[in-house]
Amino acid sequence: MIIVIGKITVNPARKDKALALCLEHVQRSRAEPGCLDHRVSIDCEDEAKMTFVEHWQDMAALKTHFAVKASQDFVKDLTACLTEPPEMKIYEAGEV
Repeated sequence: MIIVIGKITVNPARKDKALALCLEHVQRSRAEPGCLDHRVSIDCEDEAKMTFVEHWQDMAALKTHFAVKASQDFVKDLTACLTEPPEMKIYEAGEV
């Protein structure tokens, strides 16, 4: 399984737009082949910070997800709402 952790900091003036983009992206991504789970959360200590947690069946599914035009458009549109570059870490994991 592949786990993706993404972190963003949203411009407060663009928070509503960013949240709408994130929720649309999450819903669309969940329907993609190989997506086991895809979520976005708002940090309860700092509402400008959001975290994505994604679980993918394998790296091939994640690469396909990254290649989807809607995913690329999401990144471009979301970046315009951020105050700093997004962070993303990708891990390979197995159940213990």
